[in-house]
Amino acid sequence: MEGKDNTNVDKNNKYDRQLRLWGDHGQAALEIARVCLINATATGTEILKNLILPGIGSFTVVDGHKVLGEDAGNNFFLTKDSIGKSRAKVATDLLAELNEDVNGDFLEEDAEKLLDSNPDFFSQFSIVVATNLCERAISKLSNHLWSKNVPLLVCRCYGFIGYMRLLIKEHTVVESHPDNTHEDLRLDRPFPALVQYCDSLHLETMNSKDHSHTPWLVILFKYLQEWKKQHNGEVPKDYKERNLLKEMLKKGMHRNEEGILENEENFEEAIRSINTALVPSKSSAFWIMARALKDFVENEGEGSLPVRGTIPDMTADSERYIQLQQVYRKKAGEDATKVSQRVQKLLQSIGKVGLISEHEIKTFCRNAAFVRVVRCRSLVEEYDSKSIKLQELIPHLDDEEQDDAVFYVLLRAVDRFYEEYNAYPGWYNDQVETDVSKLKACLTKLLQDWGLSLKIKDDYIHEICRSGAAELHTVSAFIGGVAAQEIIKVITRQFVPFNNTYIYNAMKQTSITLEL
Repeated sequence: MEGKDNTNVDKNNKYDRQLRLWGDHGQAALEIARVCLINATATGTEILKNLILPGIGSFTVVDGHKVLGEDAGNNFFLTKDSIGKSRAKVATDLLAELNEDVNGDFLEEDAEKLLDSNPDFFSQFSIVVATNLCERAISKLSNHLWSKNVPLLVCRCYGFIGYMRLLIKEHTVVESHPDNTHEDLRLDRPFPALVQYCDSLHLETMNSKDHSHTPWLVILFKYLQEWKKQHNGEVPKDYKERNLLKEMLKKGMHRNEEGILENEENFEEAIRSINTALVPSKSSAFWIMARALKDFVENEGEGSLPVRGTIPDMTADSERYIQLQQVYRKKAGEDATKVSQRVQKLLQSIGKVGLISEHEIKTFCRNAAFVRVVRCRSLVEEYDSKSIKLQELIPHLDDEEQDDAVFYVLLRAVDRFYEEYNAYPGWYNDQVETDVSKLKACLTKLLQDWGLSLKIKDDYIHEICRSGAAELHTVSAFIGGVAAQEIIKVITRQFVPFNNTYIYNAMKQTSITLEL
């Protein structure tokens, strides 16, 4: 038992920073995840590196290639001595050295052939990552994984261009960790315990010390009640009315014998917080817990989501701050219990009692205002010339200063080029100029199929041919970091992954996300 405790302590120290980001439950999800990488390219190994270091459960590399000189030149995890050896084995051996907690395996086989002979092999993974596959192979793989509800992330580095495409039918996020959130204070619709606590404090009879140490939330509540008495029970609705409430607060600040305002930070905090604290509480919903939440909102919640149970930091003495904090925590616990009762009834009705833990329900209630659902489109839809979202592309291509979305179009043309010539444009130095003409023809045909009469600048076409499909390690390293970040979002179900296409332009160090 002692050894086990020491192991837990070591893990807490080892993964301390990331535990602060996604918590014990996020780390637990990561540690049981199984990731499959197709092709140990420079991009592929960089992605795995950034998953192995934080401690994914296991990874499997599927790659039928031998290490070439160009691999040793651009891949940090392959060396000159490994040329001619199995790329899957060499990469797996070196990657596994990064973290002894992670299990690594490899399969020296072509992914497309494996998909034909044993497609269910790929169904066992938490997520599949495919790098540098041709369009035919990606289509076949994505169709299979889509039918099995296994997430797929397609990654590609092509010269100075990075590309990612996330394929996931439906991804629900409870802990979305929004960057900017309003506190859930319910000042517009105060619950009884909050009213009772605020009414127990009397600003008008307090001495200066107590007056200046009363939490701003209590101060704002009291002045808001005065405002509502004068305005038919309504809270301030616009900028002008909120400024009038601020003036009321300023008049309530204590003055010394000379009539000079005393230093009352709590009143100043209340004034600064008016705009954000008076945001009305709103509802949203989501599946078994979402259904229970919906029923709660329509009944006990009286139109509002469960109280979150947190308050911001504010100037106050510890005793009153903790008392106020407990008011919100108690109310949050009561709301979560009511939602939980509804969840259990729903589970009983469908014969799945015990499927959802109390901790999950409390987490759901705490984050109810921020839950998100990401639904990506399939590649079948995207690759169908009749259903591609041209309205998403056209604004980026019509402009004289065509932005990074143009590289999506060019990469699709590159795939057509490969399908026709079994090589990428610019692969052979002595054919670059010839390939420019061929790529233009592929691009013209692609745009015609989409019903677009657009002109892509020659500079872009020459750049694609000049790169010759080469992977640059700097671009691969960048995409490796971004891709690993998105994979961790999917695995932990925390934070919101992109939807659904990401393009990175290393020449300008810019990027764009498109929903295609």
